[in-house]
Amino acid sequence: MKKLMTTALLSLAASPAFAASGPFFSLGNTNFIVTLGFLVFIGVLFYFKVPGMIGGLLDRRAETIRSELDEAKALREEAQSLLASYERKQKEVQEQADRIVATAKDEAAAAAEAAKAEIKASVARRLAAAEDQIASAETAAVREIRDRAVSVAVSVARDVLAGQMTATQGNKLIDEAIATVEAKLH
Repeated sequence: MKKLMTTALLSLAASPAFAASGPFFSLGNTNFIVTLGFLVFIGVLFYFKVPGMIGGLLDRRAETIRSELDEAKALREEAQSLLASYERKQKEVQEQADRIVATAKDEAAAAAEAAKAEIKASVARRLAAAEDQIASAETAAVREIRDRAVSVAVSVARDVLAGQMTATQGNKLIDEAIATVEAKLH
């Protein structure tokens, strides 16, 4: 406030009003009228406390700006904390996704190993079943060949015996067979 008064007085002192000719304090001197009007204007401004109002308005505006800056700082800090929180969550989600992928790979590898083992067991069972079938078929074929060989041998023996044997020899063989059976039964 004092600076304003000092500035106003210095501006009046350096004005061209002092350089004008004739009496300065006269109503005919326009420089005096202008100076007087300026001083009255300044006086009215001080009387109605305009510099105080302007200062108050400026102070309120500065306070508003300060509060907006504080609010902006708070919002920035909140945004930074949210960003950090989201980055942590993203990192956790990425780690969880990596764990899930690793678990899935491990499970897939275990399933593949189990499938290989199951296939090996299945092949072994089928081979054993095929070997059993082959052995069974071989046994059946041997039995069939033996049965045929026996029937052919019996048929050939009957034909040979029928051609070479006489009735008396046949009766003698029957009597011997009956004696052998009787000896073995008693």
